[in-house]
Amino acid sequence: MAKKGKGNRVQVILECTEHKESGMPGTSRYITTKNRKNTPERLEMKKFNPVLRKVTLHKEIK
Repeated sequence: MAKKGKGNRVQVILECTEHKESGMPGTSRYITTKNRKNTPERLEMKKFNPVLRKVTLHKEIK
């Protein structure tokens, strides 16, 4: 059965902050979910960037 109504969990896109500044082509993005009720502010996580080959700070966009 499908869930009814608006849930608290929403899909968010995380984008690398260092990749934009480096000027290299492409972007590093991850899709994850967050609980809107517990974390109303924008999400920030350290994730692996395959282009830069290191762990960088990824921030929620949109």
